[in-house]
Amino acid sequence: MFLLDTHVWLWALEEDSRRLGRRTLKLIDQWSTRNLLRVSPLSAYEVARLHATGRLTLSRPLESWIDAATDPMRIRIVPLNMEMAVDAGVIGHRRVPDPIDRMLIATARILDATLVTCDRAVLAYAGESRAVRVHDAAK
Repeated sequence: MFLLDTHVWLWALEEDSRRLGRRTLKLIDQWSTRNLLRVSPLSAYEVARLHATGRLTLSRPLESWIDAATDPMRIRIVPLNMEMAVDAGVIGHRRVPDPIDRMLIATARILDATLVTCDRAVLAYAGESRAVRVHDAAK
């Protein structure tokens, strides 16, 4: 199972091959056909927040984009739970400053999933702690 970080989810749907590696784009396509892709509702929050503040322009209206981005034939939404929240709370904020990134790490750990990300802080945390599996989406 593979949990997409918000930026990877966004770039994959927008087909932004400048930011995602060719191998990752191929893998995402393979994972989606095998029903292995997951996204956190926190990623939808981040996309909506960025769009609402004008920091993100989508290829279609927000609601339409979210509908397409959460097509259950290609991707599943992961319900958040207390175990994920507690696990995220123990990750040091100096190691991973963004609280949503800490929640995504915790979600991947609880699901026993690989977190697909380009986030340098998350990749460094994973490399140092060995506490979560990651795939560097730039490759």
